[in-house]
Amino acid sequence: MGKQWCQFLAPIVLLLLGILGILLLVIPMENMKEPPDYMYGIVLDAGSSHTAVYIYKWPADKQNGTGIVTQHGECHVEGRGISSYAGKPGGAGGSLEVCLNQAMRDIPQSRHRLSPVYLGATAGMRLLNMSSPTESEKILLEVRNKIKSYPFNFRGASILTGQEEGAYGWVTVNYLLENFAKYGFVGRWLNPGKGTVGALDLGGASTQITFATQDTVEDKRNNMKLRLYGQDYSLYTHSFLCYGQDQVLLKVIALLFKSQGYGNFIYHPCYPADYNASVNLGDVFDSPCTVKDRPQAYNPNRRVTVQGLGEYQYCLGNVSKIFSFSECRFSKCSFDGVFQPGVTGSYMAFAGFYYTYSFLQQATGITASTPTFLKEAAQIVCNMTFNDMLAKAPDLKTRLHNYCTASAYMQVLMLRGYGFDERSFPRVSFQKKVGDASIGWALGYMLSLSSFLPEESLGIRKALRPEAWACLLLMFALLLFLILGYLLMQASRHKKGSADII
Repeated sequence: MGKQWCQFLAPIVLLLLGILGILLLVIPMENMKEPPDYMYGIVLDAGSSHTAVYIYKWPADKQNGTGIVTQHGECHVEGRGISSYAGKPGGAGGSLEVCLNQAMRDIPQSRHRLSPVYLGATAGMRLLNMSSPTESEKILLEVRNKIKSYPFNFRGASILTGQEEGAYGWVTVNYLLENFAKYGFVGRWLNPGKGTVGALDLGGASTQITFATQDTVEDKRNNMKLRLYGQDYSLYTHSFLCYGQDQVLLKVIALLFKSQGYGNFIYHPCYPADYNASVNLGDVFDSPCTVKDRPQAYNPNRRVTVQGLGEYQYCLGNVSKIFSFSECRFSKCSFDGVFQPGVTGSYMAFAGFYYTYSFLQQATGITASTPTFLKEAAQIVCNMTFNDMLAKAPDLKTRLHNYCTASAYMQVLMLRGYGFDERSFPRVSFQKKVGDASIGWALGYMLSLSSFLPEESLGIRKALRPEAWACLLLMFALLLFLILGYLLMQASRHKKGSADII
């Protein structure tokens, strides 16, 4: 009888094992650990000219202590930066509402209270804090209260230092270029072992240069150390306040006004020859960057007529005068007595640098990839009439008269100030975005911030997908039914056989 049962069950067991083997081969196995939901974060980049809101996301299972962060959304606040609302209660906070409401929609509701939000104000607020600390604090308090009224995890609203702005911009650039980590074909984040590139940022009120260096940084204020993705980096970084593009335009006009005797009419060599404008002195001299050139009998409401000349060399000479190259107490300096190691390796220039570079190419057809081409393109632009420029770039009408100044400034800053030459300048790449992500300090800050957020535990689950288990259970039920039927049939035959023998 036992032998007969073995004969009955043997083919069934073999069939069952065969089916199980096929299922294990056909149904793909998944990880034993299921990644948790995405974490989200919001950074408000409160610049001097405008505020941008960036939404980032990253998985909670972080790579070497730093989250793999990607840009999830972007919103640009209408109007100028929050510093422009000095003396206008409610303006700064109210300006943020549209973009904060968008963040509410872009981030899943279940993640709202877990999502950190941070506002970082840059050079515009640094200048306001210099001229009016009380107004600066009022604006920060106002934006703090506005952000706190939303159901996010408010982490603070403060004024970034120039070094922080430069360093986080460097982090953004190298992260987007996958110099820290790269997603490999094996489905893991890997260290590509690549070198880093320097970052050149030009905002409205300041400009930053940041790069990794093995040289001794003689001024410790320019040294910053970061640890990302298991690696340590030693950076040289410096932020030049008052050398952002908007402030440079004011500094040049202030210099011309002073050198031409503070009259009611001045000539501007950088403006197109067929262009003139009426300028309010308060708009020029109320900035901390130009106050030293303010006339003694100062009337901020007085208006001055500015007539363009369109003379490149004269323009270049005046732009050069806003720099100081004569003093240096270190072994080497860039300008204004600031220590800087020699520039080596590759660099990415973004923000204002990109827009000037792009305009030069659009207006002249010249790609400013070498110092010679940069000078040639700048000279052509400076010798253009306003109508010539308008024909080349009609969408930039309100800013065309400033591009000669901006071009000359970029030339002096990069070639004479930072020290780029025929060998190093071609290694500078001018970009606005990398992929879908905007370049700036915000993403770098989010990468740094994410390493301090609590890590969610990974959920353990079965090795097979739920649908695979359902399929297996169905097969087992079917097999059990077949086995039961087979056994009943065999038992019936065995009983009938026994009866026939009797």
